[in-house]
Amino acid sequence: MNVELSLSFSSQQQQAWEALVQGNYARAARLFERLIDTEPDVRLNYWYLGLLMLLQGQEVEAQTTWMLALSEGEPDEIEQWSAELATVLQAEAERQEQLEENALAWTIRQHLREVHPGDVENLLKIFRLSVKLKNFDNETLVSSGIIDLLRSHPVELDLGLLYQTIRDILGYAPLEPAVLEFLEVCSPPPVYAQGFIDTLIPPAVKLAYSEGQPILAARLMELCLRLEPQHLEVLKQLSAFYQSAHQFEKGIETARTCYRLSKTLPDQIYASYLILRGLMLAGGRWEEAESIVQQQETLVRSLLQENPTSLRQIEARRLDGTLFFQPYFRDDLAQNRLMQNQVMQLFQANVEQYAVSYVEQFRSRAAKNSASPTNKRLKIGYLSHCFKTHSVGWLARWLLKHHDREQFEIHAYFIGYKSQGFDPLQEWYAKQVEHAHKLPAESFAIAQQIYQDEIDILIDLDSITLDTTCEIMALKPAPVQATWLGWDASGIPAVDYFIADPYVLPESAQAHYSEKIWRLPQTYIAVDGFEIGIPSLRRDNLDIPGDAVVYLSAQRGHKRHPDTVRLQMQIIKAVSNSYFLIKGLSDAKAIQRLFVQIAEEEGVDQSRLRFLPEASSESVHRANLAIADVVLDTYPYNGATTTLETLWMGIPLVTRVGEQFAARNSYTMMVNAGISEGIAWTDEEYVEWGIRLGSDIALRQEVKWKLWRSRQTAPLWNAKQFTSEMENAYKQMWNSFIHASI
Repeated sequence: MNVELSLSFSSQQQQAWEALVQGNYARAARLFERLIDTEPDVRLNYWYLGLLMLLQGQEVEAQTTWMLALSEGEPDEIEQWSAELATVLQAEAERQEQLEENALAWTIRQHLREVHPGDVENLLKIFRLSVKLKNFDNETLVSSGIIDLLRSHPVELDLGLLYQTIRDILGYAPLEPAVLEFLEVCSPPPVYAQGFIDTLIPPAVKLAYSEGQPILAARLMELCLRLEPQHLEVLKQLSAFYQSAHQFEKGIETARTCYRLSKTLPDQIYASYLILRGLMLAGGRWEEAESIVQQQETLVRSLLQENPTSLRQIEARRLDGTLFFQPYFRDDLAQNRLMQNQVMQLFQANVEQYAVSYVEQFRSRAAKNSASPTNKRLKIGYLSHCFKTHSVGWLARWLLKHHDREQFEIHAYFIGYKSQGFDPLQEWYAKQVEHAHKLPAESFAIAQQIYQDEIDILIDLDSITLDTTCEIMALKPAPVQATWLGWDASGIPAVDYFIADPYVLPESAQAHYSEKIWRLPQTYIAVDGFEIGIPSLRRDNLDIPGDAVVYLSAQRGHKRHPDTVRLQMQIIKAVSNSYFLIKGLSDAKAIQRLFVQIAEEEGVDQSRLRFLPEASSESVHRANLAIADVVLDTYPYNGATTTLETLWMGIPLVTRVGEQFAARNSYTMMVNAGISEGIAWTDEEYVEWGIRLGSDIALRQEVKWKLWRSRQTAPLWNAKQFTSEMENAYKQMWNSFIHASI
């Protein structure tokens, strides 16, 4: 509001006003004091004199000036004068906001609140300023009275202001207890539902995946459903949030509702994926999941036949994880990779359509880079949402620690940087690299940052585990791009290389990959070790005799294929006085039903099974591995981090080797730790190794001794050497790019 338009000024008042605008508060105050001396009945002069005192930090004097002027009036005059004072304060608050003097604007609005406590828009603006000043908290909401005000006297709000305030609060202090209650009372009428929904979805996604708050994210989506119960996008998000919060049944049923409401192939494919995701994360529901996999693949084939290249961005992005669970069901390198490559080709084609300006811009820079010298200091960018307490985070740190900073300039792009709470590993990464880019999960903004940083080689650590990463890689903001560590290769045509080693993929694998497989000479991953805590498990607490043979499997529920569980039960049955410890995130009841049923079918008494809760920390989890004599790996999807931890702790491992990347992780790690005992190429060998290692204590001791000695000699435990090999690979990739461009 402009004061000159709302209040009539005399020439002398205009002079005082101009002094105020120029920031000469002392002169302006003197002018208003003179006006009061000559025109003591003109209240406007008091309002401005008090304001000028406030601007000079004299709050008590300002309040006294206003109160004395107001106290001289009759009730109707006081009401009118209060409105005048509010107009003056409102206008000055807006002027200070335009000047970005947020602290002054906040102070003025607090006094405006005293004059008009029921002005909801002023309260919303106070909240926004509090966020900017970083003093917003639960008390800010509660003491404002806005919740009771909106609950008892619903008012028509400026929805633009409301939605921006909500975004600010959820971006700064989403975990404050009163925030959810505030959102409940300011939900708009259903006719305005879409704006409210569009406002809540992005912060809900951030809460669920970057901040690790899926329950709160689900509550936000439940608020949206009150306005529009069959909103398909809200239901999709809600299903995923429920599943991430381990409310598996609610997540699965919500996904089924999504499927019933879906009318298009992309929507049906994603809803089907959500059903499958819920079943797999719960674990133990393989028959249901198998039928959904078949349904999913049928839908995907139909979409591939249609080959649409004008999908909406959100539809295209969701193609990336469509086939995520295929490797958990079957070890079929040719078929799995064929479908994966086809889906990601379709994904790439759509990205190039809706983001054509970015693609053209980035390609032009790649052409310029072709003239760069081959021996320059290379800029390496690492892109991931896992630079934090996460399996990938624990493993990738050694590469970043050992990088040669004279030859390489290291950038880390943190997707969805966690701002709530403290994550020590995230902070380690932020301090370890030369350039830590702490970014929201916004593909175009991140890709533009990579382009502006002139990254030479971009390394993707997420593969298809995050749609944001896939979209960035498809845009190709760096001239050379590779995938490493986080999953199998994505199949995105814009990715040049998939980093592997001689063992994790068979020699014939290149025929099934769109990326060039870049094989490091020894291992595709190495670590210098792990932090080990104090164990919380004891045999006597688990009612297991001291002389018993203890087998352990510590994997998530979706890795526990029933065929492999059956093999594990055959091992337990054959080794007398043996017990089987089962640990990993999943629906505990569903997993227990799976194991107990198969145990009964194989003639194993369920009293020999122990189901363990999650450990309090990663270091305690690793210490607890020592309770096992033998660890039994999963198939067709092996362990990775768990395998490294097992080998580091010196525990014999039995793994089943297959064709696909996911079925060969433990194999390459065992080879690179210098042991062959426990490597099985068939189901029969898996059982044989399990029995042999359980029955032969001397063999177990020999394997343990080999593993302990390997810490000093094996490639798996030499992260410095591994880093040197990765750096050589980067140099060769860059040379290949330069020479190919000549």
